[in-house]
Amino acid sequence: MKIATWNINGVKARLHGLIAWLKAAGPDIVCLQEIKSVDEGFPREPLEALGYNVATHGQKGFNGVAILSRLPFDETISRLPGDEEDGQARYLEAVISLPGAHAGRAGGGALRIASLYLPNGNPVDSDKFAYKLAWMARLEAHVRALLRLEEVLVLAGDYNVIPAPEDVHDPAAWADDALFRPESRAAFRRLVHLGLTDALRATDDSPGLYTFWDYQGGAWRRNNGIRIDHMLLSPQAADRLEAAGIDKQTRGWEKPSDHVPVWMTIDTA
Repeated sequence: MKIATWNINGVKARLHGLIAWLKAAGPDIVCLQEIKSVDEGFPREPLEALGYNVATHGQKGFNGVAILSRLPFDETISRLPGDEEDGQARYLEAVISLPGAHAGRAGGGALRIASLYLPNGNPVDSDKFAYKLAWMARLEAHVRALLRLEEVLVLAGDYNVIPAPEDVHDPAAWADDALFRPESRAAFRRLVHLGLTDALRATDDSPGLYTFWDYQGGAWRRNNGIRIDHMLLSPQAADRLEAAGIDKQTRGWEKPSDHVPVWMTIDTA
């Protein structure tokens, strides 16, 4: 099974590229972020025509997450627990039954997957940075509870965190940015240290693996990128991991997102 995540940066503006990538890459499940669409305005029909079930948690003009799945959803859960007053659409969780899984295997044949769009947090001297860190604390608490279920769990999305210096072209240039601040990186480490595996780094420890290139300053041409889109796996999911990679070529397409897809394959037998 192939699972991917992509911050599409406006699903309506990038629909042609999304469809082209879906046809070429053939993922079974896709987590999308920054769909920038209300639920009723999401372009479901062309994606359903490709064989995908569609779940969305959107809002007008910004944020918004979605999950596309060739398999039906057993359950979907919108919103990250922990703050009932938080109206930003940044988290969508789904449970999907895995075909061909042995009944006695960890997780009982169920995959729990979340599409998440973590707050940017800039500028760091504003409430936005405090919101980012509070959101990460809520995510940590929720993941701690999910791990007790001992399921195949995949947390995929735009984390807006650069985990380490090898994940950024020019670390000094990002030193004061919320994505690379020590507080953000420490919160990310606390999340991983719950027992999660970074799918890409588990398969490739090379430097220069980036998932985002800014539209400004010739970042794409100069390969001045950062890695902020991640797929974190529970032990039960990590045991099934076969391969992972980045579809970097989409950044060079016409009218691209500034992010590119990250994907992995897992064994469901």
